[in-house]
Formats: sequence, C-alpha cells, structure tokens
Amino acid sequence: MLSKKVTILSSKKSNKEIVAAIIELRNESNYKLKEILSVAMIAKSVYHYWKLRLSVTKHKDNYLITLIKEIINKHKNRIGYRTVTDELRELGFVVNHKKVLRIMRENNLLCTKFKHRNRTYKSYKGKVGKTAKNKLNRRFVTNRPYQKLLTDVTQFNIKNGTKLYLSTIFDVCSKEIISYSISKRPTLEFVMESLLKAINVIPDLPYRTTIHSDQGWQYQHKSWVQSLKKNRIIQSMSRKGNCLDNSPMENFFGILKQEMFYGETFDSYDELEEEIIDYMEYYNLVRKKRKLKSKTPVEYRNLALMKVA
Repeated sequence: MLSKKVTILSSKKSNKEIVAAIIELRNESNYKLKEILSVAMIAKSVYHYWKLRLSVTKHKDNYLITLIKEIINKHKNRIGYRTVTDELRELGFVVNHKKVLRIMRENNLLCTKFKHRNRTYKSYKGKVGKTAKNKLNRRFVTNRPYQKLLTDVTQFNIKNGTKLYLSTIFDVCSKEIISYSISKRPTLEFVMESLLKAINVIPDLPYRTTIHSDQGWQYQHKSWVQSLKKNRIIQSMSRKGNCLDNSPMENFFGILKQEMFYGETFDSYDELEEEIIDYMEYYNLVRKKRKLKSKTPVEYRNLALMKVA
C-alpha cells in the first residue's frame, strides 16, 4: 500500500513537490518517515531541507494573505490581483503577480463584482441649439492636465422606478473626475452645475482647455455654449450616434458601475448618492492605475502640473 502511494509521489516533477506530498502523506497516515523516504528514494537531508523551505514559504504566504485581505478591504473588494500586486510592491514586498493570483484564488479573494449593463441615458433630442465640430477627433492622449476634458451624463435605476443622474467632467491626462453633479432629473441646471465647478478648479494655464461631449440637448443650449466662450474653453462634440468619440468617458462610467453599483442593493436615492460621493473620493485619491505609473489621478495630475509650470 505504501509503495503504491509513494509511486504516485515519485511522479512529481521536483524534490520540492515530492517533499510537499510526503508531508501531506505523513499527516494523513501513520507511516514512519524512514519507510517513506526509502521507497521514495529521497535522502533524509533533502527532505529536511525542503521541509524547512516549505515551512518558511508557508509562513510568508500566511503573512501575504493577511496583507492581501487588508488591501482588498481598503478597496471594498473592487480590485484585481494586478492592483494588489502593485500595492504589495509599494509596501516593499517583491512578489510575482502570478503568485498573488494563486494566493487570491486559493483563498477565495478574487473580485466577484457583477458585470451587468444598466439602461443608459440618452440626451439627444435632435438639433435644438448649436452643435460643434468634433475637434478632439478621438485624440485621447495628452500630458497636460485640464487640456482635454470629457463630459457626459449617466443614469442609475433604483427601486420603485426612482432614477439618479450623474454628470461628470473627466480629465484625459490624469483620468481624474475634476467635477460632478447628481440629480433626480437631467435638467440643464444639473449639467451646468458640473461645468461651473470645473471652471472654478481649472487654474491659469499656458494653453486652452477643450471640453468634449455628445450632442445632448444640454450641450447645445446657449447657457452651456456661452459659458464655454466666456471662459475661452473650446467646445467639441461627438458625431451623432457615435459613442466611440467619447469612449474614455463611457469607460469610466462602466468602471464606476461595475465597482460600486452592479450587484449592490440601494433602497433609496439618498443612499446611492452617498455611495457615489464616497466612490468619487476613492477613485480620485485612492484608486491607482498602471496607466498613470501606479499613481492616483490626483497624484498624477499634481506631478504633471509641475512639468507644465
């Protein structure tokens, strides 16, 4: 019986795997170590060497599991193994992303947020005011903060038919949400609120700002158009029915809903509003992106502004 079990152990690829299997076999049976090593043809010194190594590795893994859980809890289970790996490295732990993935998978720590499409808000009502050319033309790259801004409105459906609308202004350079507004109805005042907030935070710069949107009726309204002109902001609009012309903005809404909305239950407008406010702070100040050199949007913006000055 022992010889059959050890034959299976000997099929392992390395001494490390064989010793790990021997340790497991000893925990499950009363076989003496000398008998097992004899049949497995493993030297006692080799066994003890790998037993010690495996013990140290297990201790390190247990500590890593604790750290990984703390990181995941900080992000409210919104992140994947690569972001966890980046944060571990910032803490001084040089660890391969594949090992982090293995540990997270073995301990049921992988992100399980839903991927679900919610009904989107359509603000297009034909030509009701002034439309602008697509001056941005999908050039979603710049190293200058506040040079290229994107804006749009998204809709959240809550219980009993209640809706919440979110208007955001997104900086292409830093991926920061520089302003936003929340409302029960997609009014002009609601969209203007996010614009005026953005205008107030844009500093004096040696270049002009462009704001890109779709052809929604609010962005064609004279109040929006005149506010842009008054502040020397260039207006750009997507082509009719072409969401790819504003894809980074759409992508942000997808991330937002996947990380804090889908799979969650919100009983009221106020509850969802509070969660969105918390998420915006988290996204700008805590959530790091590899595309931003593992910086948060605010950290990246501050570094970029230093280069512009």
